[in-house]
Amino acid sequence: MRQGDVHSDRIILEAMAFYGYHGVNPEERKVGQSFTVDLQVYGDFRVAGRSDNLEDTLDYSELYRLTKDVVEGEPHNLLEWVAETIAQRILESFKVTAVAVRVTKPSPPITGATLKGVAVEVYREGPAKG
Repeated sequence: MRQGDVHSDRIILEAMAFYGYHGVNPEERKVGQSFTVDLQVYGDFRVAGRSDNLEDTLDYSELYRLTKDVVEGEPHNLLEWVAETIAQRILESFKVTAVAVRVTKPSPPITGATLKGVAVEVYREGPAKG
């Protein structure tokens, strides 16, 4: 990103761990599995950097709770749905310009596969709330 770009300020939450029941296989819905989520939330955080006041930025615990509610909530088939829902809820709930969401299934049920995991990443922009 270019310096001075409206998206150059980011708050990052990495490797948040959750347990959910998303997937197309019946076993995934019955037994569940681990998921990790990485967030990059873009906005103008200069005021917070100068004021040192929580009210001038995003509360990380609120971002975490929103993400947890989606991942550990009602089961859905696709990681794409999980990532898209997290992104849209963040854009609707916080004063941000964009969000990148990466949802990883570390142990996907792929017979005979050796891999570190599968992931879906989305980047969505939205109007900042004033």
